[in-house]
Amino acid sequence: MAQLIKIYEDNPNQRELERIVKAMRAGALVIYPTDTVYGLGCDITNKSALEKIARIKGIKLEKANFSFICEDLSNLSDYVSQIDSHTFKILKRNLPGPYTFILPGNNNLPTVFKKKKTVGI
Repeated sequence: MAQLIKIYEDNPNQRELERIVKAMRAGALVIYPTDTVYGLGCDITNKSALEKIARIKGIKLEKANFSFICEDLSNLSDYVSQIDSHTFKILKRNLPGPYTFILPGNNNLPTVFKKKKTVGI
């Protein structure tokens, strides 16, 4: 069942955020605004949710190139191989922002992305 939940950037409702996280962990998809269009997102560790997005986009999950949204730069090490200080400075200067950086993936990528050599952050 679709629900519209408004999250206000200046004063996010913690209870609503927790509700969204719980739904995403259960396989729900979210639609969120970006700088140009609306994005379609899910929990990247939930294969059935990823399959839903791939099906909506009309692509095979194995061929999909999805970007990961991280809470902050400290989460990069969860998915990205070690990067040099120059690259980190570029990321720090430009994020958050309207960019996707393609970086080398590490061995901690979720199972469906294990064959990928790079990841969009």
